[in-house]
Amino acid sequence: MNLTVPITLTDELDDEIVSSTGSLDLASGEIRDVRYVDYDVAAQGLPASREDYAFTSGTLSNDGKDVEFSVQVERFSGKYSVTPNELLDIKVRAARLFAGVEGKDLAGGQAGRGRKLH
Repeated sequence: MNLTVPITLTDELDDEIVSSTGSLDLASGEIRDVRYVDYDVAAQGLPASREDYAFTSGTLSNDGKDVEFSVQVERFSGKYSVTPNELLDIKVRAARLFAGVEGKDLAGGQAGRGRKLH
């Protein structure tokens, strides 16, 4: 089963913001298929390996609603990911925001207003 969702990524540098898109694997926390927007990695290097790199964040969007989260970047390999704790937080916040499901309902198998989760 494919458990990936499209996300946007933002690499914050001192004087520049580098935007990209990718796919977040909801099972592992790995971020794949990163595609930079108006940024040449071959010429400028991986944003996270630059001296002026500050941090990376991600955004999961649905119907005009956003869930923002912290992203880890392995500077040598260029792999993007989220920690297991961050991944759990993303799932809970996304369920609450996008479907109106509370974390305690997810844990108890309820999908809001008395509906059972499958």
